[in-house]
Amino acid sequence: MRILFAATRTAGHIGPLVPFAHACRRAGHEVLVAAPRSAAPQVERAGLPLAALDDPSEELLAPIWERVHAAEPHDANRIVMEEVYAGEHAGAALPGMLATMQSWRPDVVLRETCEFASLVAAERLGLPQFQVAIFLAAFGDMDWGDLGDPLNRLREQVGLRPDRHPQRLWEEPYLTLAPRSLEYPAAVVSPGTRRFREPPAPPQPLPDWWGGSREPLVYVSFGSIAAGAGFYPAVYRATVEALADLPARVLLTVGDEVDPAALGPVPASVHVEPWVPQNAVMPHAAAMIGHGGSGSTLMAMAAGLPLAVVPLFADQPYNARRVAAIGAGIALGPDRLGELGDAVSALLHEPGYRRAAQAVAAEVAAQPPVDAVVDMLEDIARGGRPGMAAA
Repeated sequence: MRILFAATRTAGHIGPLVPFAHACRRAGHEVLVAAPRSAAPQVERAGLPLAALDDPSEELLAPIWERVHAAEPHDANRIVMEEVYAGEHAGAALPGMLATMQSWRPDVVLRETCEFASLVAAERLGLPQFQVAIFLAAFGDMDWGDLGDPLNRLREQVGLRPDRHPQRLWEEPYLTLAPRSLEYPAAVVSPGTRRFREPPAPPQPLPDWWGGSREPLVYVSFGSIAAGAGFYPAVYRATVEALADLPARVLLTVGDEVDPAALGPVPASVHVEPWVPQNAVMPHAAAMIGHGGSGSTLMAMAAGLPLAVVPLFADQPYNARRVAAIGAGIALGPDRLGELGDAVSALLHEPGYRRAAQAVAAEVAAQPPVDAVVDMLEDIARGGRPGMAAA
């Protein structure tokens, strides 16, 4: 069986597909990731083959991003969904996506939430497809915008009739690694939704970057794109200063797009790296500071790790509010970075935060392993209906 995984660029969009792709490979099936050329480093890091598609024009994206940065969060998310992902990204990727499907002939297509070229191409070729969720709490609270016009423009390009009910897109079943507790209680979840868990990586020792210190480890990551999006070095510097006097070891990752040296001098208790595999850090950490990205938030919760969340953009404020609402962490705005020391101290010393995070971890552990998706995909490829358990 051949399974095509479709994604836009950046680790936050590719990462949720990776466990499903490796599960299919373990079962002996062929997998291929169709994504923009700029996603090659993330796909290569995941050890998966890439069908490289065209990236959107930066010249066309620039004025859209200017409007996004000037807009209120509600409007910014709508612009990103309608004009960036369903617009420029999908429009650039669609010719290559359709050609890839026609030549490689997948049996099933799995697309991440913001990848729309594969949605249209798969329909054009009559291929079964599933959405893999890249958001957590946003499924119940985020305004997805009106995707009717941009999707119908894509449909026209491949000879499909307009869809008069594009809102059905958000009512379809999806595959997710997130537990129900991280979605908003009011979210209407399709009865066909399937939840899985990613098996934890075998524990490995971290390098001793702190000269033998046994203080608790605090892991700090603002994701893969925040540094390159203008938050570096100011947000990172303020975080380091807020944690300078904390009796803890601090591991800060800044991403591959910036020079760690630009952060300036840091205390001996703080170690800075461009990138460290998050699943290698989680077993050693006592608390985490993050930006509320879906991937890192879920990984911390699955490890029972209490969080201090500083949301910066996109769905991150929704995730931050949800983590705080269930008692598994503390949400702080970017204007409150000076309070991070006190917040982390509370996470380390007030047991209620860890108990709430461990309750989410137990919920995740009770979900079926991601390898269980293979039987469902095989059934779909044979022309049957997936055996979907209620979410």
